[in-house]
Amino acid sequence: MDINHTIQQLIILAPPFLFALTFHELAHGYVAYNLGDPTARNAGRLTLNPLKHLDPLGVIAFIIMKIGWAKPVPVNPSYFKDPRKGMLLVALAGPGANLLLAVASAILAKILIMMPILPMFVLRPLAGMLVASVWINIMLAVFNCLPIPPLDGSKILMGVLPEDLARSYARLEPFGFILLLVLFYIGIIPRIIMPIIRFANNLLLG
Repeated sequence: MDINHTIQQLIILAPPFLFALTFHELAHGYVAYNLGDPTARNAGRLTLNPLKHLDPLGVIAFIIMKIGWAKPVPVNPSYFKDPRKGMLLVALAGPGANLLLAVASAILAKILIMMPILPMFVLRPLAGMLVASVWINIMLAVFNCLPIPPLDGSKILMGVLPEDLARSYARLEPFGFILLLVLFYIGIIPRIIMPIIRFANNLLLG
């Protein structure tokens, strides 16, 4: 393993990864707050400070598997006028925020590459971070849309299922993390999400 190359990669990947996770969780909390739930605000999670959102295990997973996560923002659906609709909107906010960041990063990367007004030693790392931001944000959006508890996709699915089916599906949540690990280990999740991530990444940066 080339230690210098690994360190350089981490320097390029760390800022967009931290911002993507932070913006994802902030979007969840912000939508919940605007729907009447002050839980995230009271927990100090309506912030762009990444230290408030990081999950050490999620960071390690990103370094090893290039897929990571943050601490979920606390949400109390009892504050919502329509809890099912509220949770659906809150769940959609995270992946939606990452898709917006991916598009914005792709636009900025193309502008930067076409108009090299910065010194090369600044331009290359900045362009590299923006290109990495596209991949990272697409990855987070696609991964979190998987309908496996506790990912956002499971809450989106529960928001559109009939109530009795949604309640039955919610019982899988205690086993969701184990299921994710098993599906990763046997390679099913990478086979599902990687073609989507590559297609979207090429679409935005091609």
